[in-house]
Amino acid sequence: MENVSSSANGVNREFVSFHVGTQEFCIDIMGVREIRGWTQATPLPHSPTYVRGVINLRGAVLPIVDLAMRFGIGLTEPTARSVIIVVQVHQQVIGLLVDAVSDILTVAEAAMQPTPDIASELAKTFVKGVYAVDGRMISIVALDSVLPVSSKAAA
Repeated sequence: MENVSSSANGVNREFVSFHVGTQEFCIDIMGVREIRGWTQATPLPHSPTYVRGVINLRGAVLPIVDLAMRFGIGLTEPTARSVIIVVQVHQQVIGLLVDAVSDILTVAEAAMQPTPDIASELAKTFVKGVYAVDGRMISIVALDSVLPVSSKAAA
């Protein structure tokens, strides 16, 4: 576990950091239900390209979102290191397919930098800020933007 910086007001947050392609992202640990190994998903007809399908998670149907496809990076080719991060987004529980989980970060809330103005609107939709950690830039994923509103309503 890595402690990135201390905050004068003492407000620290914890994040799970992970890799999607060559990029590093993180999500608030409070939204994470569990992290599990890759399981082959059953495809659903007419689903968006970024939805890999569904898996059975202890009797519940769990949709799997390929974050690389959702972010426009390309299709993830699952490996032995690939994992599914099970998260809760509003009332919906979904699995996020990522290449690998790398760390748990404790970061001062004040250390978060806003998404740069030069980023595309699409990038700003998915990334709500950036942390500089040991010379790396880690983008903070806005979990509530991973599923479009129409998918949330349909689910």
